[in-house]
Parts: sequence; C-alpha cells; structure tokens
Amino acid sequence: MRLRTDAREMMLEQFDYPELIYQTPARDLILRYKQTIMGFRRAIFMPLLNTAVFSVIFMRVAPIDTGVPYPLFAYCGLLTWNFFSSSLKFAVTSLTGNSTLVTKVYFPREVFPFSAVIVSLVDLAVGSMVLVGLMVWYHVGVSPALLFLPVVVLVQVAFTLGIALLLAMGNLFFRDVKYLFEVVVTVWMFATSVVYPVEMVGGKLGTLMRLNPMTPIIEGYRDVILYGRLPGLSFLGAAIVALVTFAFGWVLFHRAEFQFAENI
Repeated sequence: MRLRTDAREMMLEQFDYPELIYQTPARDLILRYKQTIMGFRRAIFMPLLNTAVFSVIFMRVAPIDTGVPYPLFAYCGLLTWNFFSSSLKFAVTSLTGNSTLVTKVYFPREVFPFSAVIVSLVDLAVGSMVLVGLMVWYHVGVSPALLFLPVVVLVQVAFTLGIALLLAMGNLFFRDVKYLFEVVVTVWMFATSVVYPVEMVGGKLGTLMRLNPMTPIIEGYRDVILYGRLPGLSFLGAAIVALVTFAFGWVLFHRAEFQFAENI
C-alpha cells in the first residue's frame, strides 16, 4: 500500500512541475557546452578516439572475430557505454551542484538526475550520426529488427535513471561517492562487452560479464543495429533488472527527499 502511494505521489509531482522537465535539461545542455571549443563534437570525439585506440589493439595486436568490421563493433559499444557513464558522471553531483535550489525551493528533486540522463541522451543522438556513417562506409545494412531499437534504448534509460538516482542521493549523504564512482565505472566498462565480445572471455570474469546488466543491453544494440536480429533471452533479464532498479531507486530517492536540505 505504501509503495502504491509513493508511486502515485511521484507521478503526480511530475505533472505538477512540467516546466522543470523541459527547462532543467535545456539549462544543463547550454551550460555543458557553453564556452567550449568542440561543442557537440565532443559527443563524437571520445567514442571515435577510443574506437581508434581499440581498433589498433584488436585488429593488429590481438585480432578478434566480431562478425562485423571491428571499428563498427567498437564504436557501437563505446557510444552506448558513453551515454551510460556520462549520465552517471553528471548525475552523481547533480544535487550537490544545485544546493541553492534544493534547500530553498520545493519541487521534485529527481529532476536533476533525470536532467543529466536526458542531456546525455542528446549526446547519444548526436554520436549516432557517426554510427550511421560507419555503417554506410562498411556496407552494413539494416533489417526489420531495427524496429526493436526503441525498446533497447528505453531499457538502458530505465537502468541508467535508477543508478543515477541512487548515486545522486548517495553523494549527497556521503561526499566521497563521486570519487568511488570514478573507479567503479572504469572497472565496470571492462566488465562489460564494450570493446570485445563476451564469448571470448571465460572463467569468473566471463560469468561476471554475463551477470552484468549492461552486457546484454549493449549486445542488444549490436543485435538490432549491426546483426539484424532480436536480442536474446539475457536481454529480457536485463530489462527486468532495469525496471526493478529504476523503481527501487526512485522510491528510495523519494522517501529520502525530506533529508536532502539538512545534509547538503
């Protein structure tokens, strides 16, 4: 009963403050790229640079079979991982970085971590143009499975939002969370099939990668975009984890809101 009441309150609050859903991401988007030389090109530069580095390693030093040209395989993984890590990077300090608003004005505080994810979603859209260009360059076509892409994106967004809410709240109460996050997200990347297929990893690391929800999510992108097939059953498990994480993170965040002002 309590959970149902929380869910109703959380949803109604979003309708009570609709302008914040639009204005906060717009403000954050402007601030992120204000007075930068690269602007939106930064969303493309890092995945491309990392793709070039890993292409040298896995095409020349230690070649691996990915079923499609390796630069395309790597860029798809790095682009979608960059959305995840960038969202969390900005979400973790989203409450502490807006302390004046959090302590003086009442509104649903989840708008700040939500905004971090929305702005990073814009970066994902911009970077996707390069992915399309690479597919044209390597003559990789699309199939009807591409219609499943919005589902894959929604699952990743749900999982990212859940983690973003937990990190933003955790960093508010314990300020060293942002430093631990930087270490964890780096290790997390290499425990995910971002730059190499999970099939080539055995032992405990391989098991860890298969249990990691981000692995079937990133593989889901590659399945529908590059391989022309629907994701496997592991993606269904990741979708369930994503929805549970989002619901758990949002409810916990909502219940702790009354303590934010005194801890900021």
